Amino acid sequence: MSWLDQHVDEECCSLTTTGRRTGRRHEIEIWFAVAGDVLYMVAGNPRPADWYLNALADPAVTLRLGGVTCAARARQVTDADERRLVGDLLDAKHPTYSDASLDLTHHKWAYEVPALAIGDWSPPT
Repeated sequence: MSWLDQHVDEECCSLTTTGRRTGRRHEIEIWFAVAGDVLYMVAGNPRPADWYLNALADPAVTLRLGGVTCAARARQVTDADERRLVGDLLDAKHPTYSDASLDLTHHKWAYEVPALAIGDWSPPT
């Protein structure tokens, strides 16, 4: 059983990354999904977001979820089966999300935009 299990149904978490150009810490609030001991999130639009690019450049991130803060490691989701899992999880959790202003259908958001996996947790505080 993972410490994440008790947070599966929460809507958002806060992710802090280090700016790839500035070196400053940046925090965002973002939707997520959980599978086992891994938390997943997607960049949210067809062009990778700065937070996503920051996490790829420096995978040491901090996650705040339900009053718990943990250091963790981020990695790009590149495996097709894992990316499909991310899509299935997000589709189940947020079944109607889309953004016409970005030409972002629900399917594209859930299954096609860049995805990030967060894991290798330090003990929660």
